[in-house]
Amino acid sequence: MRLLSKVTVGLFTAALLFVGCGNDAKPTAQESVKPTISEESLGLRKTDIYVETDETIGHQANYSTAVAGSGNTIKRAFQDAPPMVPHDTEGMLPITISDNQCTTCHMPEVAESMGATPVPSSHFTDFRPVTSVNAEGRLTKNGKAIVNTTNVNMDDISIKSTGDQLAGSRFNCTLCHAPQSGDDIAVKNTFEPDFTNKDGASASSWNGTKLMEGLDTVNGI
Repeated sequence: MRLLSKVTVGLFTAALLFVGCGNDAKPTAQESVKPTISEESLGLRKTDIYVETDETIGHQANYSTAVAGSGNTIKRAFQDAPPMVPHDTEGMLPITISDNQCTTCHMPEVAESMGATPVPSSHFTDFRPVTSVNAEGRLTKNGKAIVNTTNVNMDDISIKSTGDQLAGSRFNCTLCHAPQSGDDIAVKNTFEPDFTNKDGASASSWNGTKLMEGLDTVNGI
């Protein structure tokens, strides 16, 4: 009987030691919990992504209602950035190749008298080589067959003036120029541009010479 008691006490003591060692080796449930990143903090909306409340729905755009020619301008985001549209575009869109009301004010010959930003020379320049496939199935650019879309003679390089006509790739103004919402609640842009021209916030530096810098082409303007 005494032997059984001693065995029982021994086993109980061993169990206590085992549990004690186990507790020392493993962190408590509270210690094992790590801080988590909330889903609301991952995006711009800062609201519960599973609930579409009024707070979650985006704010309505507040585009300018100023008439074209009113003199309003928007500073460019960086040097030679496409200027944004500061006036109402009601009735001007969509732009088609046969109906482009932007040109009535922004063409260089009338822009100054209209108080509008003139279309720069880059828009009167064709950067696209004439590309086709000849009778032998070879790719040609500017009438010359080439391999792998280019060759050492740079027959694929093409910079040609279009005179007083907009280049075909430039007729759709809203591909680059767009109205901007004046909503103050929108996410702020903290980027600070470093203009290379003193008037870079309001004027383009593109001209015939600028377009050719660093380019060795036989098809230049």
